[in-house]
Amino acid sequence: MFTGLMASIIVNDQDQAHDWYSKVFERDPDASPMPGLLEWHFGSEFGVQVWAEPQRAGYSTAVIGESDIGALAERLTAAGVDHGGPEPGGGQRILQIADPDGNRIVFSGE
Repeated sequence: MFTGLMASIIVNDQDQAHDWYSKVFERDPDASPMPGLLEWHFGSEFGVQVWAEPQRAGYSTAVIGESDIGALAERLTAAGVDHGGPEPGGGQRILQIADPDGNRIVFSGE
């Protein structure tokens, strides 16, 4: 039986990714279990891993549930993170952003 999930996002520059994802997630990583790997934990069994592997960077997509898409959009705008605003998607609202490598992060919720 599956017991958890870590979304994996592949980046070119770990330092740049550290700064950008810390801004998006409003905190520093929870762990760096090995060189080139950063982890943000959002529950006991799920989170996001950001892995520095330049030859594969820029092709990742992660979908993250969010309870208040409007408030998230406002916070990201204030933090200087570009986005196109909330939009309908799959019966909910979504907010799409891209990291400096072009990886797509899609927040979904109300």
